Amino acid sequence: SSRINDVVMERAAAYMKEGMTEREVADYIVAQYAAEGCDSTAFLPIVSYGAHAADPHHEADQTRLKAGDCIVIDMGCRKNRYCSDMTRTFFCRAADPKYAAIHDLVREANELAESMLRPGVPLCDLDKAARDHISAAGYGEYFTHRLGHFIGQTEHEKGDVSATNTTLAKPGMIFSIEPGVYLPGEFGVRVEDLVLVTEDGCEILNHVDKHWKTVG
Repeated sequence: SSRINDVVMERAAAYMKEGMTEREVADYIVAQYAAEGCDSTAFLPIVSYGAHAADPHHEADQTRLKAGDCIVIDMGCRKNRYCSDMTRTFFCRAADPKYAAIHDLVREANELAESMLRPGVPLCDLDKAARDHISAAGYGEYFTHRLGHFIGQTEHEKGDVSATNTTLAKPGMIFSIEPGVYLPGEFGVRVEDLVLVTEDGCEILNHVDKHWKTVG
C-alpha cells in the first residue's frame, strides 16, 4: 500500500500544472489508485493550495493553482485491506523564501523524530522532540495537532504519537510522523511518513523525497 502511495504521489507531482483545480488533482490521484489495483482510497485525498493549506483537513474544491502557491497533498490508498498515508508539500513554480524555510523546519522535525525511533522510546518523546524543534524557530503555536496516529486496516487505529501517550515503542507498531506548521489565511506545510518499528530502529515506509520542490 505504501509502495503504491509513493508511485502515485510522484505521478501527482508530475501531473500538477498552474491553473488546475484542487479537485482535478484529487480525482487524478483516485484514478491512479484504481489503475494500480487498489481496493479503494484509505480516505479522500486532501489537496490544498495556498491559504487552504493552513487547514489540515481542507476538502479539495474548485480553487485553481497559481504561481507561488504552496500545495499540500495528503493521501492514502487501501491495498489487500491495509491502509497507507503520506503527505508532501510542493510549491507552484517558485517558493517564497519564508515558506521554503518553514518547509525545511518541518522536514527537519519529521527527520528528527524518525531518527529517535527504536523499541523502548516513549511515543511522547517523539512528539516533544518535533514540537521543540518547531518551537525553537518561533512556530510552535502553529503546530496544532499531534505528531502522529496509528494505522493498519483502518486509516486511524487506536493509539497516537502525542504529548500525553507514554506508551513505549515496540517492534511491529506502525504509525505516522507528520509535523506541520499552519499560518491562518496564509500558508501551510506538512511532511508525513509512515514508520514501522523494527527490532533495532525503524523502517520508513515512504520514499518520496521530502525536500521541497517546485511543480507546474
